[in-house]
Amino acid sequence: MANMEEIYQAHARTVYKFLLSQCHDADLAEELTQETFYQAVRSIDRFNGSCKVSVWLCQIAKHLWYQHLRKRKPEEPLPEDGLPGPSAEEDVLTRQGHLDLLRQIHALPPSTREVVYLRAFGGLSFREIGDVLGRTETWARVTFYRGKEALRKGGADHEEHS
Repeated sequence: MANMEEIYQAHARTVYKFLLSQCHDADLAEELTQETFYQAVRSIDRFNGSCKVSVWLCQIAKHLWYQHLRKRKPEEPLPEDGLPGPSAEEDVLTRQGHLDLLRQIHALPPSTREVVYLRAFGGLSFREIGDVLGRTETWARVTFYRGKEALRKGGADHEEHS
């Protein structure tokens, strides 16, 4: 295996984007990315080569993200600088729309849901998504398209395609 500096240079951006798609917080994604590589160095002897390095790193990252969620206390962010924001009614409507979309995405088959999250919220390219999930770029494109079509039709009633 290449040295850790080469691995970091090759995969840090993918791991960061993956984490950003999960947590939607650039600072936290950066912190978890650094922790991912620290944990990778500590457990390098357990990497057996049965998957791509990027997949292994994203598995570590996902584990760290879940650990963070378990430790986190629910906190409500304070309004910034006391500036007036949207009215309570507008905020509820916006949140409801986002919640409805997230519910629809969550109803998609697992691999489709993960592709949609990584693309829509993580900004990963189809090549990066394929790499992270151990699939091809074409598979990622087709899966995203099918997921988008299912969402456009208002349901997640399509089958999972491998």
